[in-house]
Amino acid sequence: MSGRRALAPNDRRRPLRTALLVATGLLTVVTIVLAVVVSAFVSGLADRYDAGRTVIESAFPDAGRPAPAGDAEDAVTVLLIGSDSRARLDPGHDRTDGGRSDVLMLAHVSGDRRHVSLVSVLRDSWVDVPGHGTAKINAAYSWGGVPLTVQTVEQLLDVRIDHVAEIDFAGFAGMTDALGGVTVESSTAFDARGHHFRVGPNHLDGAAALAFVRERYAFADADHTRVRNQQAFLRALVQRVLSEDTLTSPGRIRQFVSSSSEYLSVDPGLDFSTLVGLGWSLRDFRVQDLDTVTLPTAGGGTSDDGQSYVRVDQSAVASLSIALRSDDLSGWIATHPSG
Repeated sequence: MSGRRALAPNDRRRPLRTALLVATGLLTVVTIVLAVVVSAFVSGLADRYDAGRTVIESAFPDAGRPAPAGDAEDAVTVLLIGSDSRARLDPGHDRTDGGRSDVLMLAHVSGDRRHVSLVSVLRDSWVDVPGHGTAKINAAYSWGGVPLTVQTVEQLLDVRIDHVAEIDFAGFAGMTDALGGVTVESSTAFDARGHHFRVGPNHLDGAAALAFVRERYAFADADHTRVRNQQAFLRALVQRVLSEDTLTSPGRIRQFVSSSSEYLSVDPGLDFSTLVGLGWSLRDFRVQDLDTVTLPTAGGGTSDDGQSYVRVDQSAVASLSIALRSDDLSGWIATHPSG
């Protein structure tokens, strides 16, 4: 008879329990470490964002705003404004020293987070500017800065704007370089500011991106192609941000946040936590879920003082307003594919 003692059932399970305890302990430690690292990284991004951005304390008009749309209460509508250098045109950062908004886009995030829609408004659109009569829409920025621009767009579309983000044109170059360049699809071949753009894909660095989004004189239809190029650039930017190369590169993400916020002005509510919350709600978003359209026009005209302007298609604007308020902008764009 052997001298070995037979293991009791509890003895046989002891090594397994020990292994499980060790594994659980290691998993807990790894989880804690990852949580600390992620927390530190996100905190660092928040610091970079808050340090770089400028807050527009009075971004919205004081009165006369449209009521929030009940049918689209979960949707988010952001007015995007592209303007010339803040340092050159607005040294006091108070939006009272002139300048014009060369880019106006309404970004609408659907309540179900399945679509993000961009509606470009031509800067020469002839509209009513509250307190100033009819004028080109970009004059609102010159006369009353961001609040009057918001009021003008809200009155035009009868839709309440939730947030405002204004970016200096130089920010287009900074964001592009921070991402290592972007590949943009151009619908036409043209030359601008020493750069040549061909039909199809063009890999752009910051300087080329700035030339691409600003050029208008190279086109027979001027601003119409210009806004299509701006939409193409934003689509390329989103695709690059969502790419694996970017999402797996903490350094590139930090640089992108720093470069973006340096040229960014936002309303007080568009803080880092709000952006993170919106970003998380869009975690399943893909570039194919981005819809773009230009506010439909109805020909041109000339004002009494000799200004050439673009007429807004009032019927299309009325249906656009309904689509925004009912959170069906993607459906509206499907029936208005060109501006």
